[in-house]
Amino acid sequence: MTLFIFLAMLAPWIAPYSPSEIVGSSFSRPSWEHLLGTNDIGQDIFSEVVYGTRYSLMIGLLATLLSWLIGAVVGITAGWFGGVIDDILMKITTFFITIPYFPLVIVLSAFMRGSLFTTAFVLGITSWPGMAKVLRSQTMKIKSSEYITSIQGMGAGNRYLLLHHVLPEILPLMVYHVIMRFKSAILSESSLSFLGLGSAVNKSWGAILYYAQAKNAFLTDAWIWWILPPGIMIILLVFGLMMIAYGLEGSTNQRLEETNG
Repeated sequence: MTLFIFLAMLAPWIAPYSPSEIVGSSFSRPSWEHLLGTNDIGQDIFSEVVYGTRYSLMIGLLATLLSWLIGAVVGITAGWFGGVIDDILMKITTFFITIPYFPLVIVLSAFMRGSLFTTAFVLGITSWPGMAKVLRSQTMKIKSSEYITSIQGMGAGNRYLLLHHVLPEILPLMVYHVIMRFKSAILSESSLSFLGLGSAVNKSWGAILYYAQAKNAFLTDAWIWWILPPGIMIILLVFGLMMIAYGLEGSTNQRLEETNG
């Protein structure tokens, strides 16, 4: 993950060319001048892959922030206040859950002009219900615990309890779900771009795969340097995020068991 972050931050210095610049002949094979060859119009594929790291991380970050913001507000509010507020928020959450996620993303992306921010908005606005349900459940457990009841009896208000007791308790669980949403956002963006529903301006790994497939790279040796590199990058990034999330899940579950026990 550190490697991907540095790759995204230092893309202008690592990539030898601009990803949109025509720098060679079409379908050039890998060489010292073009480490991963060139695409059908002579753009350097290595530069595209490097800049694609920046775009994929940015999409994942923006979509995850929006998803986390909505999911945390809805889940914690519903779990803490209960009653009518809980009923209304959970009905809205259930409505979004009943709609298949990726078909909804495809429909919204088809109607909205593809760009970095619109793609992030679509992915974020459709991926929060799962986090909201989990945070609601955990908030309700914390609210019903004896020490919270004791503090409430001493006159503590909702704001104090939420900021000093609820949020610190559910933070590890929230971080785990944020990382999992980050992973899903990157996969979803790559899938949308591969289907031609992503940004036509920004280079992403999914967009590289889309143009490779459109230009029949599978029928030639070009698939080795045009399709494999972005595919491997997606796999490695998602694998890294999954390993971090699974590590956090183990420690989070242990902490929650100790707290509830």
